Amino acid sequence: MSRERLYIYDTTLRDGQQTQGVQFSTAEKHQIAQALDELGVDYIEGGWPGANPTDSEFFEDKPKLKARFTAFGMTKRAGRSAENDEVLAGVMNAGTSSVCLVGKAHDFHVETALGITLAENTENVARSIEHIVKAGREALFDAEHFFDGYKANPDYALEAIHAAYNAGARWVVLCDTNGGTLPQEVGDIVRAVIASGIPGDHVAIHTHNDTENAVAGSLAAVDAGARQIQGTLNGLGERCGNANLTTLIATLLLKEPYASQFDIGITREALTGLVKASRLLDDILNRVPHRQAAYVGASAFAHKSGLHASAILKDPSTYEHIDPASVGNARIIPMSNQAGQSNLRRRLADAGIAVEAGNPALARILEVIKAREAEGYTYDSAQASFELLARRELGELPAFFEVKRYKVTVERRKNKYNKMVSLSEAVVVVKVDGEKKLSVSESLDETGSDRGPVNALAKALAKDLGRYSEVLADMRLVDFKVRITQGGTEAVTRVIIDSEDGEGRRWSTVGVSANIVDASFDALLDAINWKILHCGAA
Repeated sequence: MSRERLYIYDTTLRDGQQTQGVQFSTAEKHQIAQALDELGVDYIEGGWPGANPTDSEFFEDKPKLKARFTAFGMTKRAGRSAENDEVLAGVMNAGTSSVCLVGKAHDFHVETALGITLAENTENVARSIEHIVKAGREALFDAEHFFDGYKANPDYALEAIHAAYNAGARWVVLCDTNGGTLPQEVGDIVRAVIASGIPGDHVAIHTHNDTENAVAGSLAAVDAGARQIQGTLNGLGERCGNANLTTLIATLLLKEPYASQFDIGITREALTGLVKASRLLDDILNRVPHRQAAYVGASAFAHKSGLHASAILKDPSTYEHIDPASVGNARIIPMSNQAGQSNLRRRLADAGIAVEAGNPALARILEVIKAREAEGYTYDSAQASFELLARRELGELPAFFEVKRYKVTVERRKNKYNKMVSLSEAVVVVKVDGEKKLSVSESLDETGSDRGPVNALAKALAKDLGRYSEVLADMRLVDFKVRITQGGTEAVTRVIIDSEDGEGRRWSTVGVSANIVDASFDALLDAINWKILHCGAA
């Protein structure tokens, strides 16, 4: 039986850019658009041509996409024709096959914000959509504040969207602009819209996440008959964000009744790139990925309880709702003082370490973990350090190099511009293959900005490790977290470092000490040892 078509419309590059602190460059927009296209979404909204230099440049240098590239703008203003509205002209001149125009559907906003009559607003909507259609473009009408407008004055809200539909709009987009409409209300109102004469295959849903219901509201709209979903990667967007397409895409492809009812134009093979697309956006924004994000989070398939891990060993479906590999993710069995031997053996197996049940080393490793966690360590979120600990206890960790000594100094001084700046310098002496090597590094980056003592230590440590230096060339530190685990005079500092390399691997290591520099250095040592081990340099 053929499946009904459901269309995915991404607005990361426009509505997602409304996120506080987010401003994409043109090059970054190209990167994101390419990732979305590889995923297989139907529409990619590029921004508002003419609204800012970046968007204008992006539309001048259009990406080559399989998806329908869409320009966003607003309906014509009252008192002028669609043909003579320069703002509308700027959107049309972008030359995209699809054009989405935002207009008011709430009487309060028409009369208060725009200061025009309801009839004038309806006329603006109709003439603007008509103008797009006459130019041979696909028209979408973004009915702003539709749900609030419908609840306040259903007759006028319907009048506004029917004006767009009757003028030739391919899609009428129902927007929960303030994000306060709950899923049941969304479903009821979408059904009312379809009952009013606009077919479901012309109805789109655009929700915001101000009540944490954007995904649920979108699914409720689909259940009610809407056949286009709008949203953003990772739920990016103004205030609390938009509907998270990362979650919606996986749900629509993998969960019933949607998986068997709809074709969303995205293949199961493409779905395995979902984590990659999600992490790309986080990398561009220099954000740490949300560990507990549905489907794509690093902890989405983490099993800490020994009881859970024991069942997972027998059948992963006991505690997993999907196969993590289907979205490009991986199962994690964290180690902690709550862990049992089932957890431990599974985690060792995931690291490529086979240990038979009953091996006395298992009990020894668990005791070491429990003792170290009592000191402040955590292996729950530092899997790489756990692996090194286990291999050390099993006698499977080579001594790649030995640190003989290190020193870090932090100096505050005036630069040539008479401005006070900080400068950190690290000296590290290591012994590699019987030869001592001394390395010195400063904390300044290529822009001349100070990156702190830990950065200086990392650079000095990796600078000259003999035959291991080459494999460390593509390693970089991407996150650094510090926590005080005890108070008062007994204060202990825990440092967790996240590292990445050119192969796309990401790993976490932990260090603990009363001295933050020592804790950082221990975590750095583990990060480098793990990298060397996994590059086959042993």
